Amino acid sequence: MIMEDLFVKKQNMKNLYWMTVMFITLVISSCSSEQSLQEYYIANAENPNFMSFDLPSSLLNLDQAELSAAEKEAASSVKKLNILAFPKKPENEADYLVQKNTIKSILKGSDYSELMKMNTPYGKATLQLKEDGDTIDEVIIYGDNDEKGLVLVRVLGDDMNPASFVKLIQAMEKSNFDGKGLEELGDLIKS
Repeated sequence: MIMEDLFVKKQNMKNLYWMTVMFITLVISSCSSEQSLQEYYIANAENPNFMSFDLPSSLLNLDQAELSAAEKEAASSVKKLNILAFPKKPENEADYLVQKNTIKSILKGSDYSELMKMNTPYGKATLQLKEDGDTIDEVIIYGDNDEKGLVLVRVLGDDMNPASFVKLIQAMEKSNFDGKGLEELGDLIKS
């Protein structure tokens, strides 16, 4: 009887050991999984250091501009813009560096391909694409300036393609977009 009790206790300890190992492995693997850009937006939309905007494409006034058929098709493929801006201040400098590194890490993931890098008067910027075959799921515009902060823009749409994206930029140049609704973002860039 005593031997049977010892055997059962030993088996229970082995089971407990393996369950603990499996639990720790599961926790570690879930913690190391890459955060998506959408998850990042959701997690930081309520962060007081960020300004968050969701803008419909209608705000760009593309429907009122004189556009070619190809430009109209490109404009109709854009649904909305998600904007997340982090104005840098002395009291949030440490968080700024964390957020900047986190965004760059996400954008280096295999989901995104870099289209171009730019040096602008406002800071460094990159234009990246998330593609699904022949179409673009989203266009990412990311810029940072170690004195002013950072801006992350997601252009979301349906069946966007690289050629139509160029036409979209041309269409935006023809629209009478005056920046209404983006005053706070403009202040960040100008400061």
